Amino acid sequence: MPSIPPATIVVLCSGNQCRSPMAQALLLRRLAALSAPVAVCSAGLIRDGVPPPAEVVSVMAEYGLDLTQHRSHQVTAADLAGADLILGMAREHVRHAVVIAPASWPRTFTLKELLRRGHETGPRMPGEPLGEWLSRVHQGRTHAALLGDSPLDDVADPAGGPPQGYAVTAALLDELVARLVELGWGLPADGLPGQP
Repeated sequence: MPSIPPATIVVLCSGNQCRSPMAQALLLRRLAALSAPVAVCSAGLIRDGVPPPAEVVSVMAEYGLDLTQHRSHQVTAADLAGADLILGMAREHVRHAVVIAPASWPRTFTLKELLRRGHETGPRMPGEPLGEWLSRVHQGRTHAALLGDSPLDDVADPAGGPPQGYAVTAALLDELVARLVELGWGLPADGLPGQP
């Protein structure tokens, strides 16, 4: 496969304590397995410096991932301006990104939306710049699609729910990021054996 220019992905959720750090860690591991030159960071909408709940640390430890040092980061326009791809866990996160960094709209999706549209458009071609693939995927989108909440687009927040909810969210995110890596970087969804 031809060398792929480095890319930066920002994963967004509300507090940057549950969904986005889990997705970040799972995505980083999948991309590292492919030796893909991609930096992945995560951020939230509300505050800095808060650790993840114990349930998040525990469930991610089952995946062999250590989130004990993670602290929440409140997203800034500069974070988004430098990102090649912005992934919201829900439509509200995409709306927030587009409000504080309007130019980010063509490269800002919910994770589920990107997968849905990416499957319709077709995977990123070998050697195709990430931005060109995202432009193809973005074609035909309207801002009206960002209104409201949607189970079609949103990954539910497990915060404050039962411990099993965190495990369900982690499993869903692992499945979704595996599909993203397959679409965008060519790694088969089952490319990592022995995952929980």
